[in-house]
Amino acid sequence: MIIIEPQEGENLEKMLRRYKRKFDRLGIAREVRNRMYYIPKSVQRRERIKRAAYRQKLQQLQQG
Repeated sequence: MIIIEPQEGENLEKMLRRYKRKFDRLGIAREVRNRMYYIPKSVQRRERIKRAAYRQKLQQLQQG
């Protein structure tokens, strides 16, 4: 559970913004989405390798 303590003189909008940032940083929504269905470890590993290759390709294009 995420708890946001109000700071002195802080309005509701600012508190809500802090809550959303904290929620995103903790990765709760991402984890819930990932747990919605089972993905075998082999498929997860394959996806990670594909993403890494893509990032590497983009990096090479930016450098050269």
